[in-house]
Amino acid sequence: MCWRLARQLAREYPVQVNLRIDRVEVLQKICPDIDPGKSVQQVAGVTVTHWPETFPDVPPSSIPDVVVEGFGCRLPDNYVSAMARRSPAPVWINMEYLSAEAWVNDCHGMASPHPSFPLTKYFLFPGFTRQTGGLLREAALFDECRRFQEDEANRRAFFRRAGVEGDADVVISLFCYEDAPVTALFASLAQQKERQVRCLVPEGVAAVQVSRFLGEPAVPGARRTEGRLTVQVIPLVEQDEYDRLLWSCDLNFVRGEDSFVRAQWAARPFVWQIYPQDEGAHMVKLDAFLGHYLSGASPEMAEAVRGAWYGWNAAVSPEAGDAFLPGDKLCAMLPQLRAYCVKWADEQAKIEDFASSLVRFISSLR
Repeated sequence: MCWRLARQLAREYPVQVNLRIDRVEVLQKICPDIDPGKSVQQVAGVTVTHWPETFPDVPPSSIPDVVVEGFGCRLPDNYVSAMARRSPAPVWINMEYLSAEAWVNDCHGMASPHPSFPLTKYFLFPGFTRQTGGLLREAALFDECRRFQEDEANRRAFFRRAGVEGDADVVISLFCYEDAPVTALFASLAQQKERQVRCLVPEGVAAVQVSRFLGEPAVPGARRTEGRLTVQVIPLVEQDEYDRLLWSCDLNFVRGEDSFVRAQWAARPFVWQIYPQDEGAHMVKLDAFLGHYLSGASPEMAEAVRGAWYGWNAAVSPEAGDAFLPGDKLCAMLPQLRAYCVKWADEQAKIEDFASSLVRFISSLR
């Protein structure tokens, strides 16, 4: 999320952006241009700087006008001290986690004075209402997505690049955590009565369960067909290509926050695995989103979506998901659900995107 925000700010606004990250090699997985051996580098208009375990002292003059703290990562004490000595003090923002819970509307933009320094931190929440900061969405995203989806040749070209041959009645992308009930999902899809299903899994996703199904290591190009289902492993791709994967599929399984948001902009049916929390706290957040998302859906559609999402999120281990059977019911509803997803994306696009609301909020403080 921080990388996506940094890229958008550098591309669309006259600002210099420095992204500090402790594990540069992780960023390289979704941005091949990154060199994990460099402590400072310029990529996509962003200065990427390694955040060492022992953070060096920095002079106040090196502190930027705005400091955005991603998801309460907690800035080093010596850096906060330098912020306090800078004149004028920088605008300090904490970009919070995405949630559809009602309390987010009241907390967006909340100020929190520092207990020891003359600094104030402001909490900005991405969200699904005009009372929040909206969702990350680049200015050209909708046009790019629509142009891609209007020409079937784009879809075929993307699949060729990913090493996917042939076609199927339903093409699914699978991006999930290790504890998702993948084995049960594959068993359900293999039992389809009317549709040939192809499931594309990026390398490294649910590798143990996928390898078990394949009967071999889950490396790019590995594939196996059982019943109506063909599972194929594809390379892990950078963010722009991942968007094209979502745009190309009929159903997308996504996880966490970034792929969850991108699946909505893809205007295709999706199933979300929310990051699990202790005592089932994540299910409250899941219900909050479903209540918002399905407010305009028919009872039949709402029942099918809730059933699939609850089943996908209920398992605590790969073997505990035997009750998850999306099968024919959800696949049969994909055409109607696709039309609904287009309307949902259009409605969300009427809300200011997060980068724009961030810039506007910062300007309001000056």
